[in-house]
Amino acid sequence: MSGDLRTAPVPPGVAAEPLQPATPGSTPPNPPGTAVPDVLPAGEVGLTPEEAARAIAQVLLDGLDPETVPARSAVPVPAGELLMMPAASTAYVGVKIAGVAPANPGVGLPRITGSYLLLDGPTLQPVALLDGIALTSLRTPAVTAVALDRLAVPEAEHLVLFGSGPQAYGHLDALLAVRRLTRVTVVARRAEPAGALVRYARGLGLEAAVGTPADVAGADLVVCCTTARTPLFDGSLVPDRAAVAAVGSHEVDAREVDEVLVGRSALYVEARAAALREAGDLLMAGVTGAEPLWNLAELVRGEAPVPTDRPRFFKSVGMAWQDLAVAAEVHRREPG
Repeated sequence: MSGDLRTAPVPPGVAAEPLQPATPGSTPPNPPGTAVPDVLPAGEVGLTPEEAARAIAQVLLDGLDPETVPARSAVPVPAGELLMMPAASTAYVGVKIAGVAPANPGVGLPRITGSYLLLDGPTLQPVALLDGIALTSLRTPAVTAVALDRLAVPEAEHLVLFGSGPQAYGHLDALLAVRRLTRVTVVARRAEPAGALVRYARGLGLEAAVGTPADVAGADLVVCCTTARTPLFDGSLVPDRAAVAAVGSHEVDAREVDEVLVGRSALYVEARAAALREAGDLLMAGVTGAEPLWNLAELVRGEAPVPTDRPRFFKSVGMAWQDLAVAAEVHRREPG
């Protein structure tokens, strides 16, 4: 991915399966010279967590400035919210359309829906269509892994994981790709999903158990990937050695951590501009931007200090350049 990656503004308001040419009597194939998109089966993206994290880090090393990325477009709809997140580089253009439907889990459907369309940069011809949920489930943990790999102490082994949904599984996989964890404590509202995640972790060779919010006192890493709107734990319990990430919300009135943790931590975000628009974890704690607030590019490039005499807190709201970085890497790896 080139270093000129930028998100395109919008008005307010993995193994791919190539599409086959038409057979007689079917829909005619695309005209000569027209790109034929790959269609990734639902739930598949085609990168490992380590590869996705590497793609995220590489665009930052190549010169992407996340502070130049415009805001996502969020449109209220009867069932919830529609998000549109376009981004562009020299080589690729892409857009994710995601729906947030709060009532869906009550009828057995995912809370987040969506698709990602990847286009060729020079011609704007579609080249791939990805499952938006699978893409988000891969790229969000990859971003966290990039941050926490640089914020965690070298000997970090114990992860306290809040949540038991797809993002919790994705974060466990992504962190294992960059760190040698030995133990995970799962904290979730419902016992059955929490137990299932514990069994999954044990299957990966980890010591795993269901715990309580107070278990953050023994954590090296804390990751919050929930739909909570109020703090999940007492921030005074988090040890100075710990690195904490919160990824569950991009709303100004929702937070997973309290003002105590924010006030005593070194602070890191994907982009200052995005965080000061959308990061309720910071805004509800009184963060104004006057405080030292390091972005992910500065962290990846080694420009941000990483103290160990206090917690390090990374707040993620999700940005369109991350989707494009991962989707483009998926497409580059496709045969042919």
